[in-house]
Amino acid sequence: MIQAAEIAATRDMNRIYRYQRHIYDLTRRCFLLGRDRLLDELAPPKGGSVLEVGCGTGRNLIQAARRYPDATFYGFDVSDQMLATAASAITRRGLTSRIRLAQADAATFDAERTFGRPGFDRVFISYALSMIPPRREAMTRAIENMAAGGSLHIVDFGRQDDLPVWFRTVLFAWLRQFSVHPIDTLRTDLHALAERHGATLRFAPLYRGYASYAVIEKS
Repeated sequence: MIQAAEIAATRDMNRIYRYQRHIYDLTRRCFLLGRDRLLDELAPPKGGSVLEVGCGTGRNLIQAARRYPDATFYGFDVSDQMLATAASAITRRGLTSRIRLAQADAATFDAERTFGRPGFDRVFISYALSMIPPRREAMTRAIENMAAGGSLHIVDFGRQDDLPVWFRTVLFAWLRQFSVHPIDTLRTDLHALAERHGATLRFAPLYRGYASYAVIEKS
């Protein structure tokens, strides 16, 4: 059953990206730094499975599928508008047999219910956590839907402590127009999550703190 919160989230994201989705990849590539590093380090096992939480336009899934031709890819988003753009892009590139999409909410996602599988070898979230209000629930669901020995990879806006105050102020004000709210406590939140699940955390600021990059590995 679709929950009221999921319906509201779909409505809000569709409102923001109904038109933006058509120019999203072109206008965001200079801002969403670290995405390609994340994709380079996914390194799924041969025949492995990879899930993107909040897949948006499908850009990352397409790039990852090209890097790892032996893996199968899955992505979900709460916005059906974004999923329409992703599906079109995936079809144009002939990747429909390797990339599956679904509409789901990150805070309640269940791998078995959505994709009919128990979990994924790799899960990644690229600049989506800062758009998800129940982010702790989303991070928890992500790690709970990892297969044994899997890993969760995250890149998102960082604290930007080593950048000029004016830059952070202007950037964050612009991001708020799209319901993006960078997470000051991301490192602390992920550390607690890793400890709770008996996993290890690697965390690093990128580009003078512009972005944060993290990997949680489940033993």
